[in-house]
Amino acid sequence: MDVPAVHVERVESVTIVTLDRPHVRNAVDGATARQLYDAFLAFEEDAQARVAVFHGAHGHFCAGWDLQYGARMAQGPGAAELTRQLGFAEGEGRSAAPMGPTRLLLSKPVIAAVSGAAVAGGMELALWCDLRVMEEDAFFGIYCRRFGVPLIDGGTVRLPRLVGMGHAMDLILTGRKVEAREALAMGLANRVVPRGRAREEAIALASRLAAFPQETMRADRINAYEQWDKPLPQALREEWERSRCRILDGVAGAVRFAEGKGRHGSAVEEGAGGE
Repeated sequence: MDVPAVHVERVESVTIVTLDRPHVRNAVDGATARQLYDAFLAFEEDAQARVAVFHGAHGHFCAGWDLQYGARMAQGPGAAELTRQLGFAEGEGRSAAPMGPTRLLLSKPVIAAVSGAAVAGGMELALWCDLRVMEEDAFFGIYCRRFGVPLIDGGTVRLPRLVGMGHAMDLILTGRKVEAREALAMGLANRVVPRGRAREEAIALASRLAAFPQETMRADRINAYEQWDKPLPQALREEWERSRCRILDGVAGAVRFAEGKGRHGSAVEEGAGGE
């Protein structure tokens, strides 16, 4: 009986998705990609789940696409069929990617808890997340450069948008190792935490996000994603159209502030803001 490579648990309104293939440093094969894809779709559709944490078990986030699996696939259906299987599914609005969920744009935030290696496709998985909490001895790197494996899970799209073209070209062309402090300095990591603390700190951060008025946060989040490459007037118009229904939430928040709640960075009550 096959042991699932992806485990899902809930801590109140936070969903924790754990990648667990220790024999290959959590590298992803076809079955694992589908499990990740299904896990994050289930998170998206769970009305009680507000934020997800994406974590790799046994000291590594993800070593990328499983090259042993890729070699077996290439010997089976052949290159053309392999390319078809890894491509976008015709007529499917939510196409699964080689690494699983990286072609999805969810309506809710996902935080990567990065320990050990987050390289090649594993780095692309981390880039897919909204935020990255990174342990002090963890590292990124487009290690697939040395094998000629292309970035097809959003790496060439998300990395320049996240850190700028100069940093992105350095990392994409050289495939070099990027340790935590450099990742933080270039904006690739959002937090650096002590070794062994990424999961715990990411869950704590997710819990803080889950305590905010959700609909307003989600509207602001999706507006930030949707504005890329749109003319400024169009982006501003779409921001207004998507967020104007949240104005009353803001008015309710102003009332709570006037009553002394949420000042100086303190949390407000769960669910406040017109949920």
